[in-house]
Amino acid sequence: MNFITFAKWLETAPTWIATLPKWLSKFVYQLYQTFVIEDRWKLFLSGLEMTFIVTIGALIIGVVIGMLVAVIRSSHDLSRGKPNFLLRILNAICKAYITVLRGTPLMVQLLIMGFVVMVPKTNFDTVLCGIITLGINSGAYVAEIARSGIMSIPAGQMEAGRSLGLNYVQTMSSIILPQAFKNILPALGNELIALLKETSLVTTIALTDVTKAAQVVTSRTYDAFVPYISLAVIYLVLVMALTKLLAVLERRLRAGDQH
Repeated sequence: MNFITFAKWLETAPTWIATLPKWLSKFVYQLYQTFVIEDRWKLFLSGLEMTFIVTIGALIIGVVIGMLVAVIRSSHDLSRGKPNFLLRILNAICKAYITVLRGTPLMVQLLIMGFVVMVPKTNFDTVLCGIITLGINSGAYVAEIARSGIMSIPAGQMEAGRSLGLNYVQTMSSIILPQAFKNILPALGNELIALLKETSLVTTIALTDVTKAAQVVTSRTYDAFVPYISLAVIYLVLVMALTKLLAVLERRLRAGDQH
């Protein structure tokens, strides 16, 4: 903190601030220079918007990829040792995908995608790069979560669907997956929360999310305390809100099972 600047600000500040203890008045000044000067709160707001965009986009990609991989892998496992050649090839590809994506750090994946594969030239390219990378990474975890949910459904459910004249895809989409979704909802919720927090890594490819906004403010104020503590509070509030929403959804699903 620049104490000369602080002293000048204190002279022009409201009288009630001057009556505060010195440490508290300094904290008020830190809040002021972090959020008020140059409308820096707008940086946090635009960064938060970018965080939501990346999280939602990556979640959609991750769920789609994860469910496809889970269906392929569970179909291979449920084939009772007699999968066809195409299914064996697809299962091998899916296993390799899961192994590589879960076995390498997300930051490394972002660096490879951002500086080797895609090499973004515009801001849109950078956003797209972040969404795709996080979505592909999340898909590997969603795949294993969804596969465990599918495999937890008794085999008789599949046989019952087929006996009713439904084909494999219809049985899977109408009978197996809805039941599996209820079983894996807590794990999917944890993956969503983890994905939200992992968006902070997109700063490695120069994407201006809420974490990058805190870094920018820190570089301008030369004070890291308030920007980074505020960043932690923002993520904490978001996670608590998501946790509450997921708890409500779980209660409604359980209530539906009782009727």
